[in-house]
Amino acid sequence: MKIVVTGASGFVGRNLVPLLAGPDVDLLLLGRHPELLSGMFPGHQTCGYEDLGIRARGWDQLVHLAVVNTNSGSGADEFARVNVDLLLKVAETARRIGIGRFVNVSSVHALDAGNSSTYAVSKREAARRLAALSGIDVVTVYLPAVHGEGWAGRLAWLNRLPRGLARPVFGLAAAFKPTVDVQRLADFVLASPSARPVPPDRIEDGVLDDLVLSDGQKANPWYAAIKRAADLAVALGILLVFWWALLVVWATIRLTSSGSGLFAQTRIGRDGREFTSYKFRTMKVGTPQAGTHEISASAVTPLGRFLRRTKLDELPQIVNILRNEMSLIGPRPCLPGQTELIEARRRLGVLEVKPGISGLAQVNGVDMSTPWRLASWDARYVALRSLKLDAQIALLTLMGKGQGDKVKT
Repeated sequence: MKIVVTGASGFVGRNLVPLLAGPDVDLLLLGRHPELLSGMFPGHQTCGYEDLGIRARGWDQLVHLAVVNTNSGSGADEFARVNVDLLLKVAETARRIGIGRFVNVSSVHALDAGNSSTYAVSKREAARRLAALSGIDVVTVYLPAVHGEGWAGRLAWLNRLPRGLARPVFGLAAAFKPTVDVQRLADFVLASPSARPVPPDRIEDGVLDDLVLSDGQKANPWYAAIKRAADLAVALGILLVFWWALLVVWATIRLTSSGSGLFAQTRIGRDGREFTSYKFRTMKVGTPQAGTHEISASAVTPLGRFLRRTKLDELPQIVNILRNEMSLIGPRPCLPGQTELIEARRRLGVLEVKPGISGLAQVNGVDMSTPWRLASWDARYVALRSLKLDAQIALLTLMGKGQGDKVKT
């Protein structure tokens, strides 16, 4: 494999290049100061941007790391010149000389539409314009805080700690904000370019085709312990303090419509296992077992509309939390019959986590009526989940967002 790397002198590049180097890989390091790159990476080919068209004709891919970061102190013009204009110029040259794939490395800050920093704005503009480039396979990869043999940016202080202490402290820090080992980026670059999490024939309007690489929290005991403690604290708090309110809601349902006050339904949980989910009944007895978006609005009782709007119907799911079948925050569990959504979630790795009462997709207005779109939002949550993100989703839910699937009108 023949790979061009720009911006190799930065933190990510310094950690990435040794991981890409191997007997079956030719590297060409591209930068404004080739002599500096030669000194940093002896034995590797280097050149300036002006020589790209001569040195890399027909190469396999180009990994673009060159960037002006937020902490550079640069003005808006410099951000636009490097993060947008230079990127597009390099990408156009790569297309012209037949490079097969262009990998644009960006930051998850650019995914946040509310982030109006000059850096985030420039990276969003670059990705938008890059996506319109035809004749070359383009993929933008979004990374959270990157680490390798050491740490940089806001985590640089960890480098001053003894190695045996730095790693567990880093795990605690990573529980609050997502991170990624640069090895994951190397694995992606070296993998088959044809690998895509979302199949082309499933792309529909609104599906997130953004690729986020992260460590996830699956192997982080700090995140698992703190999240579980928070789940238990809230569930037990509701049960011990507001038990009377649960009884009032249950009794009101019984008095205002025929049928049980509770509604039990089989749902799909972590690893695709089935479990019984409990909610306050919001629909008339005899309503078909189907996704909410497939149910007529007339099936919802008057009280049910209020319960669904306020999410009070979800309160009995504290039982599922206590049984460790659900979490406060996570992808909403679906029905066994929603096979397309189950397959999408399986393919995107969403089934690896516990479902939740509310989630990132729900507070962004995405429900089960668009399976691949929902699964892609769920996958973004899995990649970016952290205690901070969970708290933000919980707050947005309390403020009225994430009101569940909309019934059919």
